[in-house]
Amino acid sequence: MNTEVKNFKNQTLAPIVLFVYNRPDHTKQTIEALRKNELAKDSQLFIYSDGFKNELDKEEVLKVRKYLKIIKGFKEIKIIERKQNLGLANSIINGVTEIINTYGKVIVLEDDLITSPYFLKFMNEGLDQYQNKEQVISICGYIYPVGEKLPDTFFIKGADCWGWATWKRGWNLFEKDGKKLLKELETKKLTNEFDFNGTYKYTRMLKNQIKGKNSSWAIRWYASAFLADKLTLYPGRSLVFHNGADGSGTHCGKLSKIFDVILSTCPLKINKIKIQENKKIRKMIENYFNSVKMNFFSKVFKVISLYLKRIIKNKKSV
Repeated sequence: MNTEVKNFKNQTLAPIVLFVYNRPDHTKQTIEALRKNELAKDSQLFIYSDGFKNELDKEEVLKVRKYLKIIKGFKEIKIIERKQNLGLANSIINGVTEIINTYGKVIVLEDDLITSPYFLKFMNEGLDQYQNKEQVISICGYIYPVGEKLPDTFFIKGADCWGWATWKRGWNLFEKDGKKLLKELETKKLTNEFDFNGTYKYTRMLKNQIKGKNSSWAIRWYASAFLADKLTLYPGRSLVFHNGADGSGTHCGKLSKIFDVILSTCPLKINKIKIQENKKIRKMIENYFNSVKMNFFSKVFKVISLYLKRIIKNKKSV
């Protein structure tokens, strides 16, 4: 263990909160990766296991809970088994609130996130360095595969959801009412900026949350931070891999591999940088979103073209 990691023993490490449901294999992968982190054995781990929705989910939920009881490798493990199904959004909102009101800070993970061995180090160092900087609302462990070399750390306006951390002062800004958030975005004419210059449909996601088409807590967290003009610290190399692209999650659906990243195999330095949004990297993210969109439409066009060719061919053969 290096000197930088040893120094953390004299500080209070943030509690880790993990939210699980009915995916035993994903949960195991998340836990196995997490306990390989250098600070795992010195960290408290709180696991919220949501209650099953129906008999179909019951067996898998019970498998997850059976596995949770044999986990080792952390300073302390506490399992909270919900008797009722709260749903992912309410489970996270309630769980984060409970822990942060007690400990003042928190590191948050879901059961489809695989972490680098340096994830906890980055989270705790970031929380420690920016705890008194009001403009910084959170620390995030995931960064999009923009295809260019990035500095070890930088700030982007808003907040994110794939492996993140915050303080009580940050979470206090979370607004649960999607209608209120949307009204403020529209009144202040901020929807285009909110959507990364129109390259990603975050506003539509928020509208769908209001309509009940999704129950996303994450879009409300992003909107809350964005409207408060707060910044999130990101790593230049991703410390989190999203493993839910197989469609096994309750809300993720089947995603393509567009968000896949290579996990950092070495720690990132959290040097003192100016607390302001990195406009250059924000533009890179916009370009990435555009490329993803173009890639999607090109695939759709290819499928439609092949389908039309088959129809024409079949007509000729008749």
